[in-house]
Amino acid sequence: MSAFSKYLTAKNSSIAGGILLVLYLLKHRRRAPKQAGKKGSSAELPLSIEKDGRKDRAAVDKVFFLRILQILRIMVPRFICMETGYLVFIAAMLVARTYCDVWMIQNGTMIESAIIGRSTKDFKVFLFSFIKFMPLIALVNNFLKLGLNELKLRFRERLTKNLYDQYLLGFTFYKMGNLDNRIANADQLLTQDVEKFCNSVVDLYSNLSKPLLDIGLYLFKLTSAIGAQGPAIMMAYLLISGLFLTRLRRPIGKMTVTEQRYEGEYRYVNSRLITNSEEIAFYNGNLREKQTIHATFKKLVDHLHNFIFFRFSMGFVDSIIAKYIATVVGYLVVSRPFLNLSHPRHLHSSHNELLEDYYQSGRMLLRMSQALGRIVLAGREMTRLSGFTARITELMKVLKELNAGKYERTMVSQPEKESDDAEKILLVPGSGQIINRDNIIKFDHTPLATPNGDILIKDLTFEVRSGTNVLVCGPNGCGKSSLFRALGELWPLFGGHLTKPERGKLFYVPQRPYMTLGSLRDQVIYPDTYEEQRRKGISDQVLKEYLDNVQLGHILNREGSWDSVQDWMDVLSGGEKQRMAMARLFYHKPQFAILDECTSAVSVDVEDYIYSHCRTVGISLFTVSHRKSLWKHHEYYLHMDGRGNYEFKPITEETVEFGS
Repeated sequence: MSAFSKYLTAKNSSIAGGILLVLYLLKHRRRAPKQAGKKGSSAELPLSIEKDGRKDRAAVDKVFFLRILQILRIMVPRFICMETGYLVFIAAMLVARTYCDVWMIQNGTMIESAIIGRSTKDFKVFLFSFIKFMPLIALVNNFLKLGLNELKLRFRERLTKNLYDQYLLGFTFYKMGNLDNRIANADQLLTQDVEKFCNSVVDLYSNLSKPLLDIGLYLFKLTSAIGAQGPAIMMAYLLISGLFLTRLRRPIGKMTVTEQRYEGEYRYVNSRLITNSEEIAFYNGNLREKQTIHATFKKLVDHLHNFIFFRFSMGFVDSIIAKYIATVVGYLVVSRPFLNLSHPRHLHSSHNELLEDYYQSGRMLLRMSQALGRIVLAGREMTRLSGFTARITELMKVLKELNAGKYERTMVSQPEKESDDAEKILLVPGSGQIINRDNIIKFDHTPLATPNGDILIKDLTFEVRSGTNVLVCGPNGCGKSSLFRALGELWPLFGGHLTKPERGKLFYVPQRPYMTLGSLRDQVIYPDTYEEQRRKGISDQVLKEYLDNVQLGHILNREGSWDSVQDWMDVLSGGEKQRMAMARLFYHKPQFAILDECTSAVSVDVEDYIYSHCRTVGISLFTVSHRKSLWKHHEYYLHMDGRGNYEFKPITEETVEFGS
């Protein structure tokens, strides 16, 4: 052991550490092209790999600065605003803190000189000055923390509101998840990534501003004290080391983007487990879901292991270059006037004067070298920030394009089923025309297709006027839901003309109705608010009649108030939720309503009353149902066979009723 310990010196350890670091970097660079080659050899996913490559482009370059400026215009909308005020306030506190540091250096030097010179009087004077200024220095430090935390919160508030204004504009939130597949986890981007981005921007502002102020002040002080050559050497070292480290840190931006994407996937599989817990429990799918979650988590953990080791390697290099070598350069610069015996600055200086000058100049130069080191290390944070910036700007770009009616989707082509399908139909999303007109729904030579490009019906043409109820039937996957999505403007038209009332005059009631967070009143009037209900002149007594019409009056009696707040998704049974949705339909009184198996959990007598009441109040219905008992409430039927054919005919005594 003793024989081994004699080789375990600081010098040998440093050499071994440096060799290990170089070997790791070389191994990492070799592995990257191999992985790229493996991925590129797969013929299945060339499009997604290219797309990921575009997404993962994150580096401190011209594109990064353009992106950050674009986002800063959102977070600081005007020259005079609260955010600008906090930026100025933080800058003022940083200046004050820098002057406090200079004063502490000078005062500390005088205290130490008094101790060495055994001057009790000077010691008491300078110590009392230090005690006197302690509250002011503490106040400056905490004002700085206050300003930084407030600015982070205000930046996050501005950016979050702007993104949600675009995300919840029209049906953009639906299009992002169902029509466009560029953004996989919008919730991750809108919450965690926005918070991390804002924190990173403010921290970078603080970490750059303070060192820059320190360097400016110490340059002025040191130039007058030891000349301009010493500070110039330090600045040259900053430039060279900064460029070198920025080059080495380039993978951090891409790794940050990948980390956030894997975090989003991990959150998604967990939320799916919660959302579909009942179905998974019935299937006894806990072990299968456990495998899925573990696989997703393992992918995240493996990436984080690589990221941690890379940051360890970069931390080693950063510490050597930005801290210790910078300190060595500082010592070399500050020692020159003292070790050069012929230097004119200290030809006639006494020992105490030399000591005092060394302490003051040395500490200033040491602080300056530390400030230079912090600027070099701030490049690491800037590289990480480039990853968040790339993700936020990608989200902003997708939101802007979706709101302009453009979307991108990886199209999955399917083989032709029959030879007569050989003639291709050119599908251009949004090429159809929507005409808003009351009391009519008319499809005029409109192809019915999915966003993926699958054609369900090549040429759909029929017309329905108010007062006419239509029963829509056909096998699963024939295009019933696709028809309603086109009617609701959730999916783009691929051609032809669609004449329909405005969105607010068309109401959709799904099989599993949505119960919003809020009071009992909110369940009936959704998506209206209480103020909108009052503007419409609808009283609570009328709402009570709507509940009575669908046999839910007992819920109001049980809760005791319209303002009662519950978790209505759990409190109401399946049949009660369907009837609540019908009460909501009576409240809104649209011209047309789409009923998608929305009375499957309701008894036949209540169902009959609901359909009769819809006719009484003038609501025309498109109904999807497999119940024969509903045919009597409709005048026409639209049957789709699932092979691209359909028939739209009146219901007569000779019509063969489908269903059970």
